[in-house]
Amino acid sequence: MAPYIAEAPSAEIVVPVKADLEKSATKPKIRRVIDEEGGKTTASYPNYLPTWDYGEKYPELEPFTHVDHGKDADSSLKDLLTEGSKIQKLTPTIGSEVTGVQLSKLTPEGKDQLALLVAQRKVVAFRDQDLADLPIQEALDFGGYFGRHHIHPTSGSPEGFPEVHLVHRNNNAWEFDNYLAAKNSSVSWHSDVTYEAQPPGTTFLYILDTPEVGGDTAFVNQVEAYNRLSPAVKERLHGLKAVHSGVEQADFSLQRGGVVRREPVKNEHPLVRTHPVTGEKALFVNAGFTRSIVGLKKEESDALLSFLLAHIGRGIDFQARVRWAPKTVVVWDNRVTAHSAIIDWATGERRHLARITPQAERPFETPYTPTEDESPSWIPAI
Repeated sequence: MAPYIAEAPSAEIVVPVKADLEKSATKPKIRRVIDEEGGKTTASYPNYLPTWDYGEKYPELEPFTHVDHGKDADSSLKDLLTEGSKIQKLTPTIGSEVTGVQLSKLTPEGKDQLALLVAQRKVVAFRDQDLADLPIQEALDFGGYFGRHHIHPTSGSPEGFPEVHLVHRNNNAWEFDNYLAAKNSSVSWHSDVTYEAQPPGTTFLYILDTPEVGGDTAFVNQVEAYNRLSPAVKERLHGLKAVHSGVEQADFSLQRGGVVRREPVKNEHPLVRTHPVTGEKALFVNAGFTRSIVGLKKEESDALLSFLLAHIGRGIDFQARVRWAPKTVVVWDNRVTAHSAIIDWATGERRHLARITPQAERPFETPYTPTEDESPSWIPAI
């Protein structure tokens, strides 16, 4: 049985259109979307339009000590959900929506509680936010509280701010048409850049332009995906590691005449990781970057990955769908979720989002114990 593993980057990753490789021999050069739109644009936030600098190169990432502020948080969330705010669950096991809170104005205590809430609910949509209207550096300063900024190796970014990852589609242009020709849907479940030694944790995505209808993002609760497995399967998964690779993403960008800012890496991570704040265990595999299971023969690895990825993908009872609206910021915990953009509109409207991607700790696991199957399958939270 062949594994359900993506052969190209996810739909959330912007890859430049195929370039004239002979002309690109004059690198370094900068490709700007605003130039391709004739120097004028209908984008609401032109300062966030993607650029690719072919001269940008970065060394390999160094290890760092991550401090998860959710550990320090007051579980009452009194500094986050202040008077006048409202929170509502999207589903029983994943997702909440919050109004009446301005993220950019949070105190350190409020930010700590934000990290805790997102760890508990996995994904939280905050409406009526000003993050996109702030100077980009101020938005980065806010996100930097939650971890070291990740610079994506291939995606577009606002000029001068490589720490911001951009998702952009306009006039129905999408560089994955050839890829989709062999697929029946655009759904591509992934967790962001899990090929890094220290993948992201608390992650921020904010809308700049969105279609009136369409372009939602779906999220899946990897904790609940783990909880639904039988004790025998859980026990067998513990101790296994999988290879997560960024090589294919880098190769795909180069094939399209794109950039690769840092040499691609592979890393081994446990199939089941433990969250440092909640203590919950989650499946840590995704179709975007998980390639094989260490120590298993190819047929065995393919079969087990196929089962786990199909289980995650069809779990509609532990998934949530977030509908974008102007001034929305969606915050999720990349350690315990996977997500997919939904490319379902053909009206030509621009879909433009910015992601701030703080890195977290290196994934770790704690031993399986039979007693964990006696506890509820999900932890109630606000």
